Amino acid sequence: MGMTRKKVVIIGGGIAGLTVANTLIEGAKDLVEVTVITRDRHYVGGPTRPLLLTNEEEYGRIIRGYEEVGLKGVNVVTGDVVGIDPGNRVVNYTETLLGNNVKSLDYDYLVLAPGVVFDGSSINGYDKYWYMNTNVYDPGRIHVLKNRVWSMNEGTVIVYAPKAPYRCAPAPTETALLIHTILKYRGVRDKVRIIHIDANDKTQPPVIADVVKAIYDKAGIELVTNQEIVEMNDKEVITRSGERYRYDLLAMLEPNRVPSFIRDAGLGTDWVEIRSPTDLRSPKFDDVLAAGDTAKLPYPKNQEIALESALFATNKILEDLGSNERVSVQYAFVGWAYVGNIEGKLETISVQFGFDYTQQPPKPSKDPEPKRDYTVQKDRWMQTYLRRLFGY
Repeated sequence: MGMTRKKVVIIGGGIAGLTVANTLIEGAKDLVEVTVITRDRHYVGGPTRPLLLTNEEEYGRIIRGYEEVGLKGVNVVTGDVVGIDPGNRVVNYTETLLGNNVKSLDYDYLVLAPGVVFDGSSINGYDKYWYMNTNVYDPGRIHVLKNRVWSMNEGTVIVYAPKAPYRCAPAPTETALLIHTILKYRGVRDKVRIIHIDANDKTQPPVIADVVKAIYDKAGIELVTNQEIVEMNDKEVITRSGERYRYDLLAMLEPNRVPSFIRDAGLGTDWVEIRSPTDLRSPKFDDVLAAGDTAKLPYPKNQEIALESALFATNKILEDLGSNERVSVQYAFVGWAYVGNIEGKLETISVQFGFDYTQQPPKPSKDPEPKRDYTVQKDRWMQTYLRRLFGY
């Protein structure tokens, strides 16, 4: 008789979750049975999504299904996780958003990679006026934002970044500069005021904050730092210090956190607690690991870190299985931030930056000169990820 394969259940079908799934299937297929639970039957890539605003990106280029993943031997289940019982190694999920037909999966290893929840509950009035808000993080909401920007002729735009960490650090500045680009292209920029309110002391990531500020100054974008939005209505937002800002278009990123089922299971409050950046196991359970944005890592929440943390988590599972397979990995990345086009051309340029966390203190890097080629590089990088993980 052959050895019984260990059941690995992965919550989340994004970059981190599929990195774990693919790497385990490729390196230890005879040792594991891999199941991915994902909320949707498709995945929409994130890093190039802001360019949907300027029509430089198309939904068809960044949407992927899970069929090719299934052909590799990964079982993909569509459903909403409603609870975890780490003591009994069980995940409960529903097949519909209405909570009907609750099912259970038992596991030998559980990998938590569900991404983040955009939680506006700490903002008074958000529950009543949520529909006034848009941002680039959700495929549906970015389409609303796009329609509003392209139909806006005058007024005030408010872009907001909450306290770090949050998913994709440069996205708020990308949003502000792409909105500027569109309004400039349409010939109405001089009739619209753009204000970026930031809860941090600098725009994120800090390594390019000086570059972004210089571009903001040229573009006429106002930057307000160290101001946290705590209240909103259908006409204005209010900061903790009592400052009030009227808006006609709101692009506010809500504070990020883990899904409630992780909190309810005692695995973390804002983020999943881990033992260290290279040992992604829960301090409470040897068989529960975290990867990607969900993990409480001392690094930015971006696609490269998601992949690298997923590989560290995979290596820990391989080690526990007694496999000699290991994946070479370290925390270091090069990334790109869109900075729009000051002149109003729908040809976005980008700034390149990076971090090497193998050195202490971590070594940042940047090219302060925005380039069109960096936008092209970011696109190629995104498409490479999608082909690698989804098979096409």
